[in-house]
Amino acid sequence: MISLRHLSFTIVTLGLVAALVFLYNKTEAVNLDDRNAVVALLGELQEIGGRWDIDVLRMHTEMDSGRSMLPDRAPAVKNTLRALQNEQPRVDSPSLNKNLGPIVKAFKEKAGLVEDYRAVNDKYRNALLQIMSISDQTVQAETMPAKVSARQREFLRSMAQVASAASGYYLLEQDSKRNQLSSSADRMLALSGTMNAAVQEKANAMYDAAQEMLKSGPPAQALFTRIEQLNSGPQLSGLLLSFNRELSAKLAEKERFRVYMIAYAAALLIGLGYLGISIIIANESLERRVDERTRELSDALLHLKESEAQLIQSEKMSSLGQMVAGVAHEINTPLAYVNNSLSAVNERLPEIVSAMENSEKLLTLLNDPNINPDELNQQFALVSGQLGQIRQHGLLGELSGLVKDGMYGTTQVAEIVSNLKDFSRLDRSKVSSFNVNDGLNSTLGLARHLLKSIKVNKQFNDIPLVTCSPSQINQVFLNLITNAAQVLPPQGGVISLTTRPQNGGVAVDVADNGSGIPPDVLPKIFDPFFTTKEIGKGTGLGLSISYQIIKDHGGTIKVDSKAGQGTKFTVWLPLQPPSDSKLTA
Repeated sequence: MISLRHLSFTIVTLGLVAALVFLYNKTEAVNLDDRNAVVALLGELQEIGGRWDIDVLRMHTEMDSGRSMLPDRAPAVKNTLRALQNEQPRVDSPSLNKNLGPIVKAFKEKAGLVEDYRAVNDKYRNALLQIMSISDQTVQAETMPAKVSARQREFLRSMAQVASAASGYYLLEQDSKRNQLSSSADRMLALSGTMNAAVQEKANAMYDAAQEMLKSGPPAQALFTRIEQLNSGPQLSGLLLSFNRELSAKLAEKERFRVYMIAYAAALLIGLGYLGISIIIANESLERRVDERTRELSDALLHLKESEAQLIQSEKMSSLGQMVAGVAHEINTPLAYVNNSLSAVNERLPEIVSAMENSEKLLTLLNDPNINPDELNQQFALVSGQLGQIRQHGLLGELSGLVKDGMYGTTQVAEIVSNLKDFSRLDRSKVSSFNVNDGLNSTLGLARHLLKSIKVNKQFNDIPLVTCSPSQINQVFLNLITNAAQVLPPQGGVISLTTRPQNGGVAVDVADNGSGIPPDVLPKIFDPFFTTKEIGKGTGLGLSISYQIIKDHGGTIKVDSKAGQGTKFTVWLPLQPPSDSKLTA
């Protein structure tokens, strides 16, 4: 019969073994294949979405009729989404379960909008190309005769004005350009009544094309704006980072239970040492397997840290990607200066060319010894009339002004491209001497489309150069200025930027006169993934990443906000990064 002592020993032994089995199971390696497949599919979806946005932007800004033949990315999106949905049950990821549904819905909605936009924009662009073609053909045909009547010249000028207004409306899509196109088309149609039947037919076709542009323009712009708003890049970046953070937490849990198991195994070895060499051998085997798994976990954690650094850079480029459409509009405005100036110069050049040709003919007559006085008087009157008309119309001064407008437009484009250069660099840790004032000016240039209705007060003092990573510091400035611009009202918004030397370093204040941050939200603003924005418009990583960047530079970032009085962020940077900084020269 089994004694109570033996029964207790058996129960204790079974309990110890069960605890050891439990800890052992908790340290089993995580299957990374399915998770790596999800990460790859999310990255593929992010790349397709970015290329999709570029396709739509090209259809919106370029007048080449072949842009409607850009690749249809809807099948690739559909296949990638289906693969993600198939992988979802294989991984235990709350963030994927929460965000995959909205992402699928957003991409399906975007696919339909892109198809609608392609159809509407084709009509819009084809109508513009028809106007330009009719204008060029008519002007060439009607100017072939030696003499063009004043009535014909006035009609041809009206056609050129319609073509110029149509081009300006297509590029800028402003109400003023729309009104200019409508009025120019009406005037051209009215003037065509005095022309022959063939010209009237072309005028009617040109007028119909202008009406098609006026009809297609608003829906095309509305669809383009809606497609711009369906930017899933930030949400995908946030999901990727959250997905990897979940894996990191699981691996950390495995590591924690590994420590528990080692401690438990050691205690078990001491308590059960008298059981003999068999247990010692088994424990040695167990420790060897634990060491192998420790190496696996260490390698996985190292890989996760590298992935996190890449995701932070991806968040920076994703934020910049959201601004591409606004920057494109900023570039279109100076390009419109150049286009309109060149069109006007091209329209005025024939008058100057005609005057020069008649002047050369007059000089030839003056050098002829057998000159005919009547012919000389007639040619002299013609040249005098043309020169007088040029002076009366102020043609030379007008051409000079048009050339200056074109040069101003090209200068603006060059400035925008220069501002983009600092934010497109991938060498995030490259360190150099940096003028904070120059960085703020570059950031303001890049965010110009967000600040059109906002007053910016700059108080830049003389400050020393700071040794830092300029690309990272510019990323912080861009986050702070963008956040301030997004919370300000459409009218009366003010952003104040101040730089000053302080405590052996440089301090930068970014203040706004918005509604302020609620007291219950203020302690959380630097937490990862905390955001008050709508889904798809923010990942909650901007201020968290900014905080980490400033901390890595040995600086500080503080916030002061009062309800109804606005918010002020203060960034302080030392002149030299700390010796233990991760930055490299």
